Amino acid sequence: MPSPQPSSIRVGRRYRANRLDGPYDVLVIGSGIGGLCAAACLSKLGKKVAVFEQHYTAGGFTHSYERNGYEWDVGVHYIGDMGARHTLSRRLFDHITDGKLQWAPMDACYDRIFLGDRHYDLVAGPDAFRAELKKAFPDQHGAIDAYMKALNKAAGAIKPFTASKLLPAPLTRVARLALNRGALGHYNRPTREVLAELTDDPELIAVLTGQWGDNGLPPARSSFLIHALIARHYLYGGYYPVGGASEIARNVIPVIQQGGGEVFTYADVTNILIENGRAVGVRLADGHEERAATVISDAGVFNTFTELLPDTTPQHAAYRKQLGQVRRAMASACLYIGLNDTAENLGLPKTNYWIYPDNDYEGQLDRALADPDHHDIPLTYISFPSAKDPDFTRRYPGRATIEIVAAAPFEWYQRWADAPWGKRGDDYEAKKEDFSQRLLEKLFEKHPHLRDHLDYYELSTPLSTAHFCRYPEGEIYGLDHDPERFEQDWLRPKTKVPGLYLTGQDILTCGVGGALVGGLMTTLAISGRRGLPLAKRMLV
Repeated sequence: MPSPQPSSIRVGRRYRANRLDGPYDVLVIGSGIGGLCAAACLSKLGKKVAVFEQHYTAGGFTHSYERNGYEWDVGVHYIGDMGARHTLSRRLFDHITDGKLQWAPMDACYDRIFLGDRHYDLVAGPDAFRAELKKAFPDQHGAIDAYMKALNKAAGAIKPFTASKLLPAPLTRVARLALNRGALGHYNRPTREVLAELTDDPELIAVLTGQWGDNGLPPARSSFLIHALIARHYLYGGYYPVGGASEIARNVIPVIQQGGGEVFTYADVTNILIENGRAVGVRLADGHEERAATVISDAGVFNTFTELLPDTTPQHAAYRKQLGQVRRAMASACLYIGLNDTAENLGLPKTNYWIYPDNDYEGQLDRALADPDHHDIPLTYISFPSAKDPDFTRRYPGRATIEIVAAAPFEWYQRWADAPWGKRGDDYEAKKEDFSQRLLEKLFEKHPHLRDHLDYYELSTPLSTAHFCRYPEGEIYGLDHDPERFEQDWLRPKTKVPGLYLTGQDILTCGVGGALVGGLMTTLAISGRRGLPLAKRMLV
């Protein structure tokens, strides 16, 4: 992400070896929402937890940054299932923040899908959602009803799939074989393939899959399982954290501290310590070694098994081989925009825009990747965070912000990857400026009056993600969510290395919701019977 200087949004305690207050029961590498959730849940179960974050602020993709009198969130654009306290995501957030994190609803139309000069609205509530689609597609009522049923069946199949990740490895494989004979196997096929069995209308398929940027794969390549999870997640509307995304970590950290633990920033873990085949702690960049019986990695499976786990570990070769069965997810660029008036005065919506040249998602994407300078941007996502956050104007009076995200492969910027951040040269800056102007024009096409209120903008590229968030190719969603990914039994909380666990979006699914539940699953894998009351409270 952009430079940490200047910034006032610093969450967590700056690391110094003499500030550690061990011994700790658990060490967590990375402070994404998966790591924070696991740390908070384990703290409530009596564990003393230290979280090590290499960035200047905690939160992973849920952190915020400030520049030139504006504030932006780098990864939280909206979250579903927050309107009712009985949903798993809301119960979990309330649990790890002691109920202090507040949520604001977006507009009833939470996502608007633009296909060329046409647009369609996704509206909150299953009945309203269905009715809006039927109004737009009057000859597709049967297909829309069948689609809603398929969402329920596919999302339902994920529940036993998730639970199977807590079983011993041999039983996981047996359970998966059984699950694959049912709904899980039926729906773990390409999204477009499943939808083609319901309708032959390409426009309807495009509208139903218009949120494909939320998992990073177009419908011909993604699993219908991830499509169903995302569509269901937002079916009752989108929500935004009051006070911005940094409020997430700010409200989780006190829960960790209540258990005697802490979240340290500028704490760069370079190695997982292995003794006699077991994980026993971590080594930090300053050479300090901190030991604990349990180590959790929220750094992603590629970082964990290629960078952090010593190659002398007995299981190292096996994990390196398994990494060949998964692929890094999409990379993106994000344009952060500051406007010199309020969201209310400017009429900014609490609706996300998904803008596509037409309904041929795969064709547009492939053509743009092959010739990015002479082809339309295949996916442009526009979010209006200052309109969604009712507290923004209090913090930043007379100002508003917008964020525009677009697919931007790492390969477009790879030739500058070895140059230091901030010193990549004029040609790199020129490439960024060209892409920034193209994105701004997408915004001005929808809201021409904003051209006169543009005060500041800056673009982050996949190299920014690699530098600040340690995803080497800018892969914001960790792993691709294709059907093969859901066949990987080793993507589970408990690794084959005793004492080492995984958490975050790689062990379950992408996004804040997926990583959050990943944190719960890691907690349950570590705590065993002691975690049964938590499992019952959250999952039953």
